[in-house]
Amino acid sequence: MESCLILSVLSDDILSRILDRLLDDFDRKSFRATCKTFHRVESVHRTRLKFWRPEFVPGLLRNYTCVDTIDFSVCPRIHDGSVSVLLSDVSCLGWARRLKKVVLSRTTSLRFSGLEILVASCPRLQAVDVSHCYQFGDREAAALSCAAELREVKLDKCLRLTDVGVAKIAIRCQKLEKLSLKWCLEITDLGIDLLSNKCLRLKHLCVSYLKISDESLRSISGLKKLEVLLMVGCGMVSDEGLNFIGNGCPSLQVLDVSRCEHVSSAGLVSVTRGCIGLQKLNAGYYFLELSTTVFQNFKDLKHLKTIRVDGARLAYGHPGLKVLDLTCCNDLTDMAISAIAHSCMELLCLKLESCSLLTEKSFSFIGSSCVLLVELDLTECCINDKGLEYLSKCVELQCLRLGICTDISGKGLSYIASNCKNLKELDLYRCLNVGDDGLGFIASGCKKIRKLNMCYCTKITDIGMTFLSQLEELTDLEMRSLSKVTSAGLTAVASGCRKLSELDIKHCGNISDAGFWSLGYYSWNLQQINLSFCDVSDVGLCMMMSNLTRLQDVKMVNLTKVSVRGYELALRTSCARLKKVKVLASLRPLLSVELLEALGASGCRIRWD
Repeated sequence: MESCLILSVLSDDILSRILDRLLDDFDRKSFRATCKTFHRVESVHRTRLKFWRPEFVPGLLRNYTCVDTIDFSVCPRIHDGSVSVLLSDVSCLGWARRLKKVVLSRTTSLRFSGLEILVASCPRLQAVDVSHCYQFGDREAAALSCAAELREVKLDKCLRLTDVGVAKIAIRCQKLEKLSLKWCLEITDLGIDLLSNKCLRLKHLCVSYLKISDESLRSISGLKKLEVLLMVGCGMVSDEGLNFIGNGCPSLQVLDVSRCEHVSSAGLVSVTRGCIGLQKLNAGYYFLELSTTVFQNFKDLKHLKTIRVDGARLAYGHPGLKVLDLTCCNDLTDMAISAIAHSCMELLCLKLESCSLLTEKSFSFIGSSCVLLVELDLTECCINDKGLEYLSKCVELQCLRLGICTDISGKGLSYIASNCKNLKELDLYRCLNVGDDGLGFIASGCKKIRKLNMCYCTKITDIGMTFLSQLEELTDLEMRSLSKVTSAGLTAVASGCRKLSELDIKHCGNISDAGFWSLGYYSWNLQQINLSFCDVSDVGLCMMMSNLTRLQDVKMVNLTKVSVRGYELALRTSCARLKKVKVLASLRPLLSVELLEALGASGCRIRWD
């Protein structure tokens, strides 16, 4: 009775405000399932839909009348015909006129005729993502260019797209503000020149891994409103090109020149002198040493917050930095960390992977000065339990990576568990001295953990898995080669961690059918699993795959107890929803042609190992 009175006080407007604060998908799902009133408010409030299967599209569009963004990226069976049928369905009338953004990533069956119909029916369309559509070429680009109101287009890895297609988009879509052409290998300086001359409103441009030269950067330098330029792996550009950018892009805030082998400190000097509003600089790889001039210019960049200089020698810390990536800086010492910790006290993210010269002193400096840290990567560093005690002072930590830190044990994890209550991601890959006691501390102190990697932590047994079952928020668990874990341990995790969506149990040879039955019974949210080299049989595999209705990605290599018939039946039971499958190449001639055709028609990609 009291709950009914409370609900009567909550107006639709108040409930909508509550929904605005629910960022987690599981929280929104719980809200929706509370009662009919909450479900109705959520239906009106929702503006984005992500489809899993095409047959559900019409019904969902009828129920959610305020949707302006639709996502088909995990529904690759969408093709020209299905788009035509959907747009002609009178019961869904109106959704196309509302549509502002459509995600068509990996929908390889949708070609130019389907895009023409879609674009013609959606006059308000402003953003389109067709990344990884390897069939997307110039004709598809011409169809897309008819959407004159486009502001954002993502064309990553559209391998058939050439300068002709880019020209179509550039000429007709002059309101473009964000464009990504990553891995579009047929695009040259000609296409970039035309794009730069026509789309003068561009604020975000990605030309990573294109075969472009300094001439393209000369053209791009004419984009006065450009704020973000990503040019990873552009091996033909040099310091001369960066000089053009430094002299011509006054609004630039983010620059990524990592893996550009012919760019040196001289080019970075040009950029740091000309782009005084720079906030983020990525100069990873190929920069063995950054000159003193570069660091002196950093002092004038008042807004600089992020620097990434993988493998380069660093001799300066900017006081306003929020993110600092020093991965593989092998010469980094305690003295350098001391200088960075005391000058960069506002750091939120610090990456020190493979910085093998650091000792306890470095972790003491970090723990005492960088107390705002949210993310810390110490993969393959020489840290011990005392170092973790120092780091436990960073109480805001949400992500901690300790992979291949073989000197840490449960004692060190107890310090982290006692103070770092907000931890959401923990990487213990190959931490050989971590056992059940360490998992017990983490499970009791870090209740918010969602992602946990404990691959090759061979001391862990079913007791540790029972501790993990207390982590109700856990969604991603990697536990390769845990030979002491049996079906009982996996059952405990499956029953306790109901939000589990990704699971890697490769080489867990003592997990048998009973463990997989528990996954099929409890783990309804599981989308991805690697069960290669496990002790499952035909019955266990078929039962699990038929019950897991959200499963999309499965790796099942070397299942010695599974017959060809077992593989066939298991794949048939989940054929309509699978997107990726990895099996032994020797199975290819043994599986039926009908099954392989059905998997291909549903958009499933098979990797033959």
